Amino acid sequence: MTPSEPSPVERAAWLRDLRRENAEQEAALAGTFDEHWGEIGEMHQAFVERFCSMLPAGGRVLDAACGTGKYFGMVLERGLQPLGVDHTGAYLDAAREKFPQVSTEVRDLQELTFRAEFDGVMCVDAMEFVPPEEWPLVLERFRWALRPGGHLYLTVELVASDEVQVATEEARAAGLPVVEGEVIWRDPEPYYHHYPPIAQVRMWLSGAGFEVVDELEGPWGEGYAYHHVLARAAERTPPGD
Repeated sequence: MTPSEPSPVERAAWLRDLRRENAEQEAALAGTFDEHWGEIGEMHQAFVERFCSMLPAGGRVLDAACGTGKYFGMVLERGLQPLGVDHTGAYLDAAREKFPQVSTEVRDLQELTFRAEFDGVMCVDAMEFVPPEEWPLVLERFRWALRPGGHLYLTVELVASDEVQVATEEARAAGLPVVEGEVIWRDPEPYYHHYPPIAQVRMWLSGAGFEVVDELEGPWGEGYAYHHVLARAAERTPPGD
């Protein structure tokens, strides 16, 4: 371990605190989330529509980190059955007010325990909150939630690499146990984001048993963009089945 690398114990404690703080911040934002972030962008809409078209009629969809149910309407309109999970109960309260027919559960992405129950899993605008050591775990949880041959749609947030590097160095200078690609933004309260290289995302997907079907970088605006990924689960059975 080099002097600049945080110890595993230090990082684990820091990540636990970050997750708790993130949940508290999101709970405070739940009442105004749709007002600020409720609009669905054109490319997001196009990929959700394509994702839904890949699933069988009446299929089940796990909307992982569903927030306030931003995409429930699109999924329902296509005759699919969504289940929303999020670690922020206040978000799910807002989702149920809009879509009382959709079941929801309070769960972290890292704690999903579904086994071959869904035809599709979508995780939109949320993986930036997942630290690098937990990406393989989360993708594996998505994989096991899917039936063999099921499909995954996820987005990866992008920011200019030089901006990320500067922010990472600033966090290290402040004594935070960050690793490459991790930043603590302030807007105005501090919040965590992780920006993995897309090549690394592809490796994680492959390792979790996914084959990328299509991917496309979305339009840039206000300093960031999203990389959209559609992937298909390998034909294998989850453990314990």
